[in-house]
Amino acid sequence: MNLNNATISELHQLLISKAISAKELTKHFLDRIAEHDNQINSFITVTPDIALEQAKAADRALASGKHTMLTGIPLAHKDIFCIDGIRTTAGSKILADFIAPYTSTCIDKLNNAGSITLGKTNMDEFAMGSSNESSFFGPVSNPWDNTKVPGGSSGGSAASLAASLCVASTGTDTGGSIRQPASMCGLTGLKPTYGRISRWGMIAFASSLDQAGSFTRTAEDAAILLEYMAGHDNKDSTSLNLSVPRYTAALSKPLAGVKIGLCSDYFKEGLDSEVENLVLEGIRELGRMGAEISEIELPHTKFSLSSYYVIAPAECSANLSRYDGVRYGYRCDNPVNLEDLYKRSRSEGFGTEVKKRIMVGTFALSAGYYDAYYRKAQQIRRLIKNDFISAFKQVDVIVGPTAPGTAFPLGAKTNDAVSMYLQDIYTIAASLAGVPAMSIPVGLSKGLPVGLQLIGNYLEEAKLLQVAHQFQQQTDWHKQQPQSFM
Repeated sequence: MNLNNATISELHQLLISKAISAKELTKHFLDRIAEHDNQINSFITVTPDIALEQAKAADRALASGKHTMLTGIPLAHKDIFCIDGIRTTAGSKILADFIAPYTSTCIDKLNNAGSITLGKTNMDEFAMGSSNESSFFGPVSNPWDNTKVPGGSSGGSAASLAASLCVASTGTDTGGSIRQPASMCGLTGLKPTYGRISRWGMIAFASSLDQAGSFTRTAEDAAILLEYMAGHDNKDSTSLNLSVPRYTAALSKPLAGVKIGLCSDYFKEGLDSEVENLVLEGIRELGRMGAEISEIELPHTKFSLSSYYVIAPAECSANLSRYDGVRYGYRCDNPVNLEDLYKRSRSEGFGTEVKKRIMVGTFALSAGYYDAYYRKAQQIRRLIKNDFISAFKQVDVIVGPTAPGTAFPLGAKTNDAVSMYLQDIYTIAASLAGVPAMSIPVGLSKGLPVGLQLIGNYLEEAKLLQVAHQFQQQTDWHKQQPQSFM
């Protein structure tokens, strides 16, 4: 078996059969990172010592029979998750030397399940971006074409998996930051229902939108990871106090009778014609598999981008106020007084995109403008949520494109904010509503991956994973890999 494209379930069988040890598997991926990551810059920090120690513990657990599906599985984690004793930067100069004093609940759950931490992946600064070009540590390249972006903000996590530098990876999705890079890198990317996975220990961008999730090769692997990542957390007030289903149990159910909704608003001006054709063919394939396809309406989706780019910057302006050069993080040299310390530490520590969003958010929350902008954006958010509630009375899953096009050239949109923001036009609505959504590979356009987005009702991740898994049983798009990293 080729370890480079093996799934979690396949590697689990190799590990429990003693065909390979966790140490050997971990060494394999550490060697690949050392050999290949200089081409794509997907990691900010690699942790070989920690990984090999975890691998030894995993081998002991495997020998004793006390193991899980994740025991000995090497993972990469977006550098927005705090891990005790490991540098955690959020892709920013202001946290470039920050060593986390605790481990986020999400990563702690994965560690307790016996997984291996290979390192922390590159990302847009504080998760603000759609191309992974705003990182203080440099842009990430797409393994399918090194001149193209991998998507963002979780571009490092997506690129590391697409290049087979890990078995799976974690990410966060605020407005599409898992689904869009999954689409551009040919991966399965899952954003669960808001609150399904704890946000504790995850550096905040927009607290009412941020949601942890995963990048995997298959829907089955996404289901396996979600079973370990999900669950209530007393340390997170937004964490849902609900039991965690066995997401893998429903994967084998056929699609006969599953009702799938198609929204015409997703197929209007701005969508690349080849992407549209591939997405529509994917939807027709679902129909041939027994799903019932019907048209639905999401009338307020067209306002999602405008609403998001008021709400998210407003929340970021509040969350990032803690980075002032006083307690931790970057501090300017020789401040003359406290005001100078604040101003220069923040202006020197934050990048352009982050400062831009802080300014927009602060303006939207300021006296005299709160009602005109922030309150209005929240009202639109409620209308978008109501659209989904109405739609899910008719259908089980909503389908459409994940992104308007394939991966675009590095630098092509860095000076065109509107064009960059439009890369999330199909993903933002689900984030505003808090419903689960995922992207799965549906084809290649001019040699670059295209994603099909599946959106589900609240807490219906099992239905999304079922549809995705069944689709992947009939197609092989998820098995395609960039040739230079085979």
